[in-house]
Amino acid sequence: MGAPRRATLPQILNGAELTFAARGFAGTRLEDIARACAIPKANILYYFGSKEELYHATLSRLLARWLADADEWLVAERDPREAMEQYIRLKMASSESRPAASRLFMQELLSGGHAVRAFLEGDLRAHVSRRADVFRCWQEKGVMTAIDPVHFMFLLWSMTQAYSDMQVQLEAVLGREALTSSDFETGVATIMTFVSSVFPPIARKARARPERRGRLASGNLLSTTGKISVG
Repeated sequence: MGAPRRATLPQILNGAELTFAARGFAGTRLEDIARACAIPKANILYYFGSKEELYHATLSRLLARWLADADEWLVAERDPREAMEQYIRLKMASSESRPAASRLFMQELLSGGHAVRAFLEGDLRAHVSRRADVFRCWQEKGVMTAIDPVHFMFLLWSMTQAYSDMQVQLEAVLGREALTSSDFETGVATIMTFVSSVFPPIARKARARPERRGRLASGNLLSTTGKISVG
């Protein structure tokens, strides 16, 4: 892509993300997005032929970012606790810095998910299947409790995305005008307290002192001469 395109596309998608999240697909006009982007409507139509095309592109970008976080950290070769903490931190950072993205996706799901149906049944299902394989691998190694891996992913999504999707409710309960970075850090620590219970420390095998060669069950010792002597 040329430099103007590289600069303009994120500007359009960022404005679309905020506007679609605030007004919904039906309540959004391209003029609203153009105003949010501070660019002419004609520029938007140059890159995206319609509101529907821009809506799909906006959703696709945020979903690709979410999957990339898990692809980077939730892999069998990583330490489970470290991997899980980093993944949760990335999800919470997204809820803090880009809450509109999560709310836009939630609105789409509540309206029936028609625009993302193919993604849900294709890319997302395959993505979750790969993460489930990772969790099963950890379970076989004995570093993760044997729980349903798919439902575990559901819970991770729910806990982290609540800080964006239910932000108004959380702010009201906490008595804040806006959630603070400290609130998100407390959220990470609290979620990790729950999640850590699924990844128990590896039990160290008791190391008994090596016994002298030839000890018998009765407590007798086999001497180097092959005769039995009383221990």
